[in-house]
Amino acid sequence: MPDDLNLSATLLDRFRAVRRRSREIAEPLSDEDCCAQSMPDASPIKWHLAHTTWFFETFILEPHEKDFKPFHPAFRVLFNSYYNGVGDKHPRPQRGLLTRPPLADVLAYRRHVDERMNMLLAAGGTDGRIAALLEVGLHHEQQHQELMLTDVKHMLSMNPLEPAYLQTPWMPGRVAPDMHWRRFEAGVVEIGCKGDDFCFDNELPRHRQFVEGFAMASRLVTNGEYLAFIDSSGYATPSLWLSEGWDWIRAGNLSQPIYWRRDGDAWQEFTLQGLQALDPHRPVTHLSFFEADAYARWAGARLPTEAEWEHAARGCTDFGRPALHPAACGSDHGGGKDSNDSNDSQDSLMQLFGSAWQWTLSSYAPYPGYRAADGAIGEYNGKFMSNQYVLRGSSCATPEGHARASYRNFFPATARWQFTGIRLARSS
Repeated sequence: MPDDLNLSATLLDRFRAVRRRSREIAEPLSDEDCCAQSMPDASPIKWHLAHTTWFFETFILEPHEKDFKPFHPAFRVLFNSYYNGVGDKHPRPQRGLLTRPPLADVLAYRRHVDERMNMLLAAGGTDGRIAALLEVGLHHEQQHQELMLTDVKHMLSMNPLEPAYLQTPWMPGRVAPDMHWRRFEAGVVEIGCKGDDFCFDNELPRHRQFVEGFAMASRLVTNGEYLAFIDSSGYATPSLWLSEGWDWIRAGNLSQPIYWRRDGDAWQEFTLQGLQALDPHRPVTHLSFFEADAYARWAGARLPTEAEWEHAARGCTDFGRPALHPAACGSDHGGGKDSNDSNDSQDSLMQLFGSAWQWTLSSYAPYPGYRAADGAIGEYNGKFMSNQYVLRGSSCATPEGHARASYRNFFPATARWQFTGIRLARSS
């Protein structure tokens, strides 16, 4: 029993901290901000706050609480995301039409479920099933915390007033070091989550995979380097683009990253801190897979596979800290020396975590031997293994403690509203 009580206390502390952080993200926003939906891929902040609460109510309280009663029966449909095993869902593109319930009711819903979760966890004797579901729920909410920031950024960018999410100082950037290359020999490597630490089911099972020799760039591609691609007519050169990517940029008349603005000869970038002068040394972000792939081809390189990326990132312990925008990597981060002719330490690779998610060439597919969990919770990852590409690392908006080398993020090839960037690779 003492071990169970300690487990419950630890989970309760983490539960309270994660739930508090979601509310903090929403705090600078008005009620109107929290209701708006700028595109079908994004969701209103109010919906994020409700859905993450729905997860705990549906998957933990309902099956484990004695005499369970829902906070509101209609919320089961309104705030279900994609769990078909749970029942009907409100259409995703119409989440912004949910002016009712008001934000105040959603916050009351959060308080109500939090109180019941607190009672369940504080009672002690938490069994393994509840603990496992709670771990998933906490990491699920952290995923939504990142989405809250990227969704509100897209929403604010649609406003001609170009308002800032937070009026905090835009710190001067550092000069990015020269890009160097770290070589890795061909061989069999182990890929996937190792040990007893938490991971999602798509990171399992750990398995062996052969990789050919390759080299990985020491840092992410910068705004200045991507601007050179634009200035050399990169968006107008069909040979650089996959066929579907070329059709996509032509149909959308695209010629620059989604948040870049041109003011005469000067470039600006919309950020969570408002419109800022484009810093050539910061990592370029908010790129689609198609844009990242075209740039890599123009640069005489390619994107890494996810196995290459994970192998290169093994042993990294610097997971970065949350920020409103990625910073340039300075020489104090290590890795400023040329590593072409040596097998240098892990420090020669910068910005693996905490700056931008990095596109890979790998389609999102199950690992050999993958099995989804039973029941509706098994819909979390496996059913999306189609028409998506894997991204690795983490971004400036990723909550602290959420990143790891085996993490598999995934988005369609056209997705641009996330903090997505480019790390180059080469075959050797």
